[in-house]
Amino acid sequence: MESAIWVSLLYGIVSFYLLYLMIYATFQFISVAMGALTLHERQRLQRVRKKLGGDLDIPVSILVPAYNEEVTILASVESLLSLDYGQYEIIVVDDGSKDATSEKMVNHFRMSPISRPIRITLPCQPEKAVYEARIGKVKLTLITKHNGGKGDALNMGINASQNPYFLCIDADSMLQRDTLTRIVQPVLEDDAVVAVGGMIRAAQSAILSNGIVKDFFMPVHPLVAMQIVEYDRSFLASRILMDQFNGNLIISGALGLFRKDVVVSAGGYATNTLGEDMELVLKLHVYCRNKQREYAIRYEPSAVCWSQVPFTYRDIRRQRRRWHLGLFQSLMKYRQVMGSSKYGLAGYVSFTYYLLYELLSPIIELFGLLVVALMAILGVLDAGFTLQLFLIYGLFGALLSVTAFFQRTYTQNLKLRPRDVLYAIMACVAESVFFHYVLAYVRATAFFSYKRRKGQWGVIRRANISGQGKSTEESS
Repeated sequence: MESAIWVSLLYGIVSFYLLYLMIYATFQFISVAMGALTLHERQRLQRVRKKLGGDLDIPVSILVPAYNEEVTILASVESLLSLDYGQYEIIVVDDGSKDATSEKMVNHFRMSPISRPIRITLPCQPEKAVYEARIGKVKLTLITKHNGGKGDALNMGINASQNPYFLCIDADSMLQRDTLTRIVQPVLEDDAVVAVGGMIRAAQSAILSNGIVKDFFMPVHPLVAMQIVEYDRSFLASRILMDQFNGNLIISGALGLFRKDVVVSAGGYATNTLGEDMELVLKLHVYCRNKQREYAIRYEPSAVCWSQVPFTYRDIRRQRRRWHLGLFQSLMKYRQVMGSSKYGLAGYVSFTYYLLYELLSPIIELFGLLVVALMAILGVLDAGFTLQLFLIYGLFGALLSVTAFFQRTYTQNLKLRPRDVLYAIMACVAESVFFHYVLAYVRATAFFSYKRRKGQWGVIRRANISGQGKSTEESS
């Protein structure tokens, strides 16, 4: 009798697990399909706009928070200087680096120290020095300050900015020449837009020169290749779907455009969280709803940022743990959003999705997998059927990744060699049936290090121009 109860309990767990996977697979299918159609339509509209002309520029301040980024900072700033855009300034905020980040910038761009008062509207650690240079039409500013974290550095950049909109970009990232033009488009179309996110792709898969992609390829490195297809699926799927009902809760810290006065009124970036990017977006949702302000938070997939991804398992583990803990902190801080009619579909759909299929998914997936394996070992489930079921689910995920990857390369007019096509398909399969579960384990165990790692910068390796690695710091 007791064994029958246990068997029924295990069957109940497996049934819930399979239903959970079916709902997720259906959501991903709808998301990727809608994402592919949306990308195609936006590509057509971009061609029409280009023929008609008449694009307008709005003044933008580009903020680059940096901490020990001597390996990548010059390439990143050079890509920003080559943007095909009329009115913008660049502000690099060195958050107390221990390497030669500032020295490299001052020497390379021949920057001069200036006495410039910075009006502190958002709290941040004080500056040490301010340098400026005029590079063509662009004013380049470097602010060195005492260490306070990425959110603190961004608040300093906002305080020093002189334009009504600001764009955040990581110091290890590069923009295409048209990225700024693309990401401001939603603002030009609707003045209620207060924030716009862009598409992040792996910098190790492209060679950029003066903001133009000269070559695109699939790296041989398996960890990098799997992250490339994972990024493409992630940014093509849920973000485009949630964009349809103003439900995006995340704008990647590597590329985000914001309306400055609204961000300042809402309180700016949090300095006590590992996920300052998501925390700010949730804060803007809550602030605008509480003020009964008409607003929109958009996602523009045609605005592309090429950002380095970690290339060792140790660094991937550190990065994903920080992301997961940041997600946890943000969802817990704004838990009143979930299921509240005040926040519309963002509260009903988006928050529920991020809770069940982002925050809790690694625990649910791994526990369900263990129960299924146990039942197969005990002979309660047919082992062959179980294995086939997981292979079908994994291959379905791989098919979605393949669709997202090739749709993304098609809309960017990137040419693929036969070997790149083969590597991409292999990476999609490996990511879906193997890497996905490795990351699930990493994210599930992140909670064990919550208190110990709270508020710290993480160390990952960056690749320099010669392809070698060097330890440096990444924002939390």
